[in-house]
Amino acid sequence: MKQHDVIISGHHLDLTEALKNMVYQKVEKLFVHEEQIIRLRVELSFNPNKAHQNEYQAKGHIVINRNDIILSAQSDDLYKSIDDLVIKLTRAIRRRSRLKKVKTKKVHEVEIPATLPKVKSA
Repeated sequence: MKQHDVIISGHHLDLTEALKNMVYQKVEKLFVHEEQIIRLRVELSFNPNKAHQNEYQAKGHIVINRNDIILSAQSDDLYKSIDDLVIKLTRAIRRRSRLKKVKTKKVHEVEIPATLPKVKSA
């Protein structure tokens, strides 16, 4: 199996080996859908909020040949945020590949309403 370039960082929380391995296993599915992914960065953060419950945020940044994909998911549970992020990234990658196929299959005919003047060849 090919080792992919996945960067995991944490803000205001400690990353354990179990958490890193779980994130690696979840995001490995993304490389099956798209082989042109150059790098995937996952940022996990904890935002203490006095008015609401504590919020965990998972943010994903996929570097790909075309425009990058940047998505995030928030929840009161870190593992739920990671799951939601992977679902969002999977949908975005599959949508991108589907749109690419549709755009390449669509052929536009160009009609010029005016008559073109004839040019003498030299």
